[in-house]
Amino acid sequence: MKAAQLTLLQKRLPESPGINGRDEYLNSVVLVLLILISGEYHFVFEQRSANIPQGGEICFPGGKFEEDKDLSREETAIRETTEEMGIPADKISIIGRLDSIVAPMGAIVDAFVGVADIDVHEIKANPNEVARVFTIPVDYFQKNEPETYFATVKVHPSYTDEQSGQEIITFPAEMLGLPERYSQPWGKLKYKILVYKTQEGIVWGITARFIYDVINKLSCKN
Repeated sequence: MKAAQLTLLQKRLPESPGINGRDEYLNSVVLVLLILISGEYHFVFEQRSANIPQGGEICFPGGKFEEDKDLSREETAIRETTEEMGIPADKISIIGRLDSIVAPMGAIVDAFVGVADIDVHEIKANPNEVARVFTIPVDYFQKNEPETYFATVKVHPSYTDEQSGQEIITFPAEMLGLPERYSQPWGKLKYKILVYKTQEGIVWGITARFIYDVINKLSCKN
């Protein structure tokens, strides 16, 4: 590499680093939605309809970032909230964003925090995607710590085809002359899973992580 190329490299290094390999993940966006009820802010949750992926689970509104529809991830958050909860876009105010989550199941989730200027009874959920909408006071999560569990995450160089039962090798470590250990699942990442138990049901996983992030920011003394 010549000196001129070093200068070129320096110019092209990002001012704000992103995530290497982002395009290899499912990129989704959620809106951590707040609503004011009797002078107290509540989180607004939805329970997913039984006939869609992750049916029956509790989450915030959100979905896949679509370049042909959205100019930004903020637009994704608002669009999905409007589609799922029927809240007009002009009734949603974005106040900021949270740190993104890179989930081991192959998704990167970006999150915005927003406030809905609407009465909770005016929310008209899309029954094709949402079984019900409910709120829980932010104060509840400030007073109740989540339970913590762990899942072990490993890298698998092969998988078993469901139809044929044959092993499909996706990373030929032996053929590449790599150490034998890479021909078997490797790694032992302990992925933390947070669980909040509420009267409305279990709130866990990525949704719980975003809640925990908000609560930590509220409790920070600085």
